[in-house]
Amino acid sequence: VQLQASGGGLVQAGGSLRLSCAASGRIFSSYAMGWFRQAPGKVREFVAIIRWGAGTTYFADHVKGRFTISRDNAKNTVYLQMNSLKPEDTAVYYCAVDRNPLTTSPGGMDYWGKGTLVTVSS
Repeated sequence: VQLQASGGGLVQAGGSLRLSCAASGRIFSSYAMGWFRQAPGKVREFVAIIRWGAGTTYFADHVKGRFTISRDNAKNTVYLQMNSLKPEDTAVYYCAVDRNPLTTSPGGMDYWGKGTLVTVSS
């Protein structure tokens, strides 16, 4: 599975962005696709994840109510809609696939895409 993330950019605080991640290769209904982020000098952290078959979603506490995650099964694409962005959301955002979703830890992911940079100005 190869992943290609896009949609990052520069936005003012309070603004919105939508990230996309297109997967090549088969995404089985048992898989999950998610988003993580890594700010400068910080460890990579979980943002949101969606189970490919059931569509069940999970969010990190710091993005609940502001971010939503969705998928388009036909396009093998997952989206991250980010609203009410804050400067602390500035990071490189990565999409990932988990073949056996049991955790939201970055170490549990099986495939990673290259990141896309999101910069939120104050």
